[in-house]
Amino acid sequence: MHVIQVGSISIGESHPLALIAGPCVVESEEIVLHTAERIQQITNQLKMPFIFKSSYLKDNRSSSKTYQGSGLEEGLRILQKVKDTFGVPVLSDVHNQHDVEAAAQVLDVIQIPAYLSMQTSLTLAVARAGRVVNVKKGQFLDPHDVQNIIGKIEGEGNHQILLTERGSCFGYHNLIVDMRSFRIMRGLGYPVVFDPTHAIRVYGISSSDPKGGTPGFVPALSRGAVAAGIDAIFIETHPDCQNALCDAASMWPLDLLEPLLEQLQPIDLLVREQKKIELESSSFESMESEEDQKYRY
Repeated sequence: MHVIQVGSISIGESHPLALIAGPCVVESEEIVLHTAERIQQITNQLKMPFIFKSSYLKDNRSSSKTYQGSGLEEGLRILQKVKDTFGVPVLSDVHNQHDVEAAAQVLDVIQIPAYLSMQTSLTLAVARAGRVVNVKKGQFLDPHDVQNIIGKIEGEGNHQILLTERGSCFGYHNLIVDMRSFRIMRGLGYPVVFDPTHAIRVYGISSSDPKGGTPGFVPALSRGAVAAGIDAIFIETHPDCQNALCDAASMWPLDLLEPLLEQLQPIDLLVREQKKIELESSSFESMESEEDQKYRY
């Protein structure tokens, strides 16, 4: 497996669980800096690698009238301030290939959104930027199909890839997390990230409506994913979730982040210490057999 380097952080085989976290969207400089400072305090205490995440633009909102972010210029300015102030790598998603050049001047990790994970022009532009690429697996994709996205990125000479699971379609409005997908995607040769805060969104309901998410499931899903061997956890968090301008119903409260991470670290340590069990289980293949593939299409 490739070990991915994000600044001084190593993500992948034999390296400790990393955290990617921050508010869903850049709402204001004050909220972003406050959240980054608190997360850094927590992760420094826990000695956990930390990458700050916040979107300068959310272009997949259900209404054109809802808040979409601070925009490219202002959002990147604030993310640069996070880097300069706290010395942490930063991540944001890019929805438009024309934003990639400017985003690459600031971002350490460029994220391809789940809804756009099969968008070839965007994927190639991000790959060429030379930054670490975080691919959010579309909720409509079989985890094996991520190989096609990897091929596009590798074809541009970029082998700095993270793969993020955020749930799969289950009915019209709900997602379900198939724990097998972590093993399958890790078998493709790259570290795997889990985003529980998008897995528990209830689509079709506004993210500002309390019914638009079920964050009470975040701890259990996170524990299960770490036990399944993920390499990083992706948690959108906010100091005042109820009044957040995006994904209010699904973000994890900032004041509950520390106890959640304290639960996850021992599980991660146990899994890595016992890795020999999985390595010796050669009879369990991460890729489908030829017989299985006959029934997929």
